[in-house]
Amino acid sequence: MNNPPNPWSSTQVEYLEEAPPATLQIFEEQARSIVAANDSPDLPFRYSVNPYRGCLHACAYCYARPSHQYLGWGAGTDFDRKIVVKSNAPELLEKELNKPSWQGDTIVFSGNVDCYQPLEASYELTRRCLEVCLTFRNPVGLITKGALVRRDAALLGELARRARARVHFSIPFADDAVARKMEPYASRSSLRFAAMRALSDAGVPTGISLSPMIPGLNDSDVPELLERARDAGAESAFMMPLRLPREVLPVFDERLEEAFPDRAAKVRRGIQEMRGGKMNEAAFGARFQGAGPRWAAIQRLFEVHCQRLGLNRARVGDAADEAEERSTFRRPSRQGTLFDL
Repeated sequence: MNNPPNPWSSTQVEYLEEAPPATLQIFEEQARSIVAANDSPDLPFRYSVNPYRGCLHACAYCYARPSHQYLGWGAGTDFDRKIVVKSNAPELLEKELNKPSWQGDTIVFSGNVDCYQPLEASYELTRRCLEVCLTFRNPVGLITKGALVRRDAALLGELARRARARVHFSIPFADDAVARKMEPYASRSSLRFAAMRALSDAGVPTGISLSPMIPGLNDSDVPELLERARDAGAESAFMMPLRLPREVLPVFDERLEEAFPDRAAKVRRGIQEMRGGKMNEAAFGARFQGAGPRWAAIQRLFEVHCQRLGLNRARVGDAADEAEERSTFRRPSRQGTLFDL
């Protein structure tokens, strides 16, 4: 009889849905460092790890696209099809966590591109980095569109028990067909919810990011997305408005016109209403300043349904909060093993 391929032990996982572009180029790199620090007021974390540069998901709206220009490439198809793999990421992370200066702060995977994009199926860099974090009992946070994270449910569950681990799924569209038009090679929304359920069942605290929020395209999805997330075990939710740095705007606008010609003008008006008449920020990293009535209405819709569903419940002063304040970090002895710490 035929032996079907194992999707978790080969690159075949990335072809369970639509295959990535045939022009894909992979560049393996021996990186000099792996833990990035930031002090941006827009980011709720200080330290992050990005095992990859560029992203096969090819999301039209991705705010990270301009970062590819630092490599001498473009923010358009180069970002989707020229992927840098930091082959030594796990070794660099272990070296960093062994430094006396490291105090066990939460590490976020990833601050720039998706740590569970399709290439992770074969390279397993994110998984190996998580194994390092488990060895050191270092807290982690993840945000992803990749249903591949389900592969690591047991590992993340162990991290949640021995240290802290939280996984937020970025799911901005309720309809799989609509999502496919704006994020063509990301996992279907329905598969992301299934992965959320699997991680929740494994004891991993999960949440949903309704980001980016695009007026006229997905703001009406807010109630359904929050309800499906709650049903999949999510405890928390957040959303961020669409960011269109200068180099991203033409990529987004072209995809919008091609995918939704009958709605494109309405979407542009919605974005402008949200941004005081503007379509984008002047540069990569610019802070979102607009807060017009359109955005206020979306925020109110979000807050009402979060309250109705019991998402983002405050835990001020309870035992769970106190546990999260205590450091779990420790450097292992030479005799330590992955699951026997």
